[in-house]
Amino acid sequence: MDPVMIIMIVLMVAFFYFFMIRPENKKKKKLAEMRESLTTGDTITTIGGIFGKVVHVDEDKITFETGEDRVRIQIAKWAVSTVGKATEEPQK
Repeated sequence: MDPVMIIMIVLMVAFFYFFMIRPENKKKKKLAEMRESLTTGDTITTIGGIFGKVVHVDEDKITFETGEDRVRIQIAKWAVSTVGKATEEPQK
């Protein structure tokens, strides 16, 4: 094999690693850490677009309440899309 061809292959592999594989792995790791750090009182959004407040956290499941009707829904942790820390409601 020609040395130039070997260098091109190595550069192409490095490019794919640094611009495609590595960022995806970082994103997965960040999402896993976010889901593992869930606590009671956090506000979440599921991948289906449902908003709610966490009331119970298990090893692989989360129970949350949706809105003022206080309906409790149980979902898998992997179904949480975003987390926002709970804030106190303004007094009226």
